[in-house]
Amino acid sequence: MNEINSLTPQETVQELDKYIIGQDAAKRSVAIALRNRWRRQQVPEPLREEIAPKNIIMIGPTGVGKTEIARRLAQLAQSPFIKVEASKFTEVGYVGRDVESMVRDLLQLAINMVTKEEEEGVTDKAAQAAEERLLDLLLPSAPPGVPEDVPDQANDNVIELSYDDVFGSDRKKIEPDRTFFHTREKLREMLHRGELDDRMVELAVTSAKPPGPVVEVFSAGGMDDMQSSLQDAFSKMFPGNKEPRKVKVPEALEILTKEESQKLVDTESVTQKAIRRTEQSGIIFLDEIDKIASRGGGGSGSPDVSREGVQRDLLPIVEGSTVTTKYGPVQTDHILFIASGAFHLNKPSDLVPELQGRFPIRVNLTDLGEEEFYRILTEPRNALVKQYTALMATEGITLIYEEDALREMAKIAVEVNSKTENIGARRLHTVMERVLDELSFDASQRNAEPFTVTPEYVREQLSEISDNEDLSRFIL
Repeated sequence: MNEINSLTPQETVQELDKYIIGQDAAKRSVAIALRNRWRRQQVPEPLREEIAPKNIIMIGPTGVGKTEIARRLAQLAQSPFIKVEASKFTEVGYVGRDVESMVRDLLQLAINMVTKEEEEGVTDKAAQAAEERLLDLLLPSAPPGVPEDVPDQANDNVIELSYDDVFGSDRKKIEPDRTFFHTREKLREMLHRGELDDRMVELAVTSAKPPGPVVEVFSAGGMDDMQSSLQDAFSKMFPGNKEPRKVKVPEALEILTKEESQKLVDTESVTQKAIRRTEQSGIIFLDEIDKIASRGGGGSGSPDVSREGVQRDLLPIVEGSTVTTKYGPVQTDHILFIASGAFHLNKPSDLVPELQGRFPIRVNLTDLGEEEFYRILTEPRNALVKQYTALMATEGITLIYEEDALREMAKIAVEVNSKTENIGARRLHTVMERVLDELSFDASQRNAEPFTVTPEYVREQLSEISDNEDLSRFIL
């Protein structure tokens, strides 16, 4: 497990506070769940394997931070994380995705994550190897019997060659012994100084066109992994063709570095690490779980039959089972599942009892008010105010917000939410965009000078929308 997983619940909440306003109960629950993973790793075998994660259901309307809490938690833990919508899955036999596909997708994300980490670990070696390969392309071959590792020492026989000499048509000027090494080092210095950036070299680059026949599988659930498996098989049978391509030196160095990084990474080791990370620290966020809950009975032929079928298909994954993937079997016993839903038309108790029992922690997220909206606009590290300020700065315009203007925007966002659909904090995106619409359009034509957003300016831009309920339904 990563060292970051040893964060205490208090430290986790502090990190989440940097991006998410309010919802203290939900933050506490996910912080405890994260800490319990670290605690479980400290428990000796065989009891460790008996400790199951305490899955969580977040209950609350849209736009209050359910998804953001889970996503930020995964970033803190450096865990593979995937968000799936429960309504996209269907019972086996119906058209739709197989529930096991979310585990396969999670494993693929883990493999990408581990591969990137491994490549970063060999960056220096790969860069050195790529540089040598690039110098081989820029320089002619060494004369027979001449070592390339001869020290560069002062010697009367060493001939100083210019750039034109190296790339000229008369390559016989390069003489044996120390001359070849001396020229290579001179070229290396020129490469480091950027003097060769405009030079073109020819590389054998793998074609972007997929090798072999294109395979597409159209099938019902349970076959999601077949297409990628068949494509992998064909890629081995028909390896990618390499085509000569002329590129500039910086691009060539980038291509060669990537190739060398892939050579240095052990694919088998990456796969094993990714599977273990998926099993031990993976997080699956099941959104819209209320959409597959029954709505108070329903007989045969009711849509509730399919909903209940999806729940029963989800049950073994959440309980703990082995999912077959093209990389090997993955056990789901210790994957953390965080479900969420608005539950406007039903309640968590409408889920099948077995599935309810696998989500022992239930957290209610509260609606956001005017004060929370104001804090969302200003406090988080990625606050909308900071984002728009940075965007306008690219045009040379300094954007200044008066506090009363921000509070006016928060007030209007709450009013529009109450008159139309309540979409929570997402309403602030539309409000901000509407307020700064004229400035965003004319920014490139304006003089580089400060622009102050006042309460009067906000009311002027939003008055028509906030006063007209039908219009705000249409626009916002």
